[in-house]
Amino acid sequence: MNDHDSIHAFAFQDFGVRGKLVHLNASWQAVVANKAYPEPIRLLLGEALAASVLLASTLKFDGKLTLQLQTERALSLLLTQCTSDFHLRGLAHWHEDRLDDDPRRLFDQGRLALTLEPSGEGQRYQGIVPLEQTTLAGCVEDYFAASEQLPTRLWFAASADQIVGMLLQQMPREGGRQTSRADDDGWPRVQMLADTITRDELLQLSDLDILHRLFHEENVRLFSSSPVSFRCTCSQARIRNMLRGLGQAEVDSIIAEQGVVSVDCEFCGRSYTLDAIDAAHLFVDEAVNLSDQKH
Repeated sequence: MNDHDSIHAFAFQDFGVRGKLVHLNASWQAVVANKAYPEPIRLLLGEALAASVLLASTLKFDGKLTLQLQTERALSLLLTQCTSDFHLRGLAHWHEDRLDDDPRRLFDQGRLALTLEPSGEGQRYQGIVPLEQTTLAGCVEDYFAASEQLPTRLWFAASADQIVGMLLQQMPREGGRQTSRADDDGWPRVQMLADTITRDELLQLSDLDILHRLFHEENVRLFSSSPVSFRCTCSQARIRNMLRGLGQAEVDSIIAEQGVVSVDCEFCGRSYTLDAIDAAHLFVDEAVNLSDQKH
């Protein structure tokens, strides 16, 4: 079974626990291809991408989920996004002089934010928690304990070309249903079993084999997988709108100094270049639109 760049959902049939397994291969490589990330940053970015896919898979609406880490130390910004149809992108900024050999220091003096944005009507939601753990899995688990009151566990494993993530989540009771003995016993049991998984097993076994290895005595249903892919939303129109936001004076200043305005997308590396005529049209178009609105 080929689980590359995919997410699988599974559920325990005898008690209210669900799970997800995600594999990022080409999609992760596409994200990190445009910047020379130091290894600790590169791996953490991979885990954050996997976490974004796992969490986006739990959304009950069409939209996107953004995961953001910011610290006062080496990691100034890490941002990943995943849509409800599993298109992802991400980037990271860091202070080279503050990096050291201990990846746990990446979480010093920071915070984690999760933002949920419906694509249509609906309210944007953001939750923020301080970083009090030394792994991304621990920080996300803290977020769910504090903000969602939804018991959640995560596991990650990384190699040079692959990130694998697993999520387990205890489902809330529906309609005031009383917790059964199976629910009470099932959640701690599956956590204990999942804690026995090794890095090599996560990286080398298929999802079906992972579930058999961990939960062969449980009644588990594995659902069909969904593909995951890298996709950037940058476009000529978005770049033009961004430049209009800078204002004509700022754009004219750049043209006077450099002859062109060049913008590189940090997510995909694509370059957009406007010469003096292109730049002038930005604000001619804007003036025409404003004139039309007055009439």
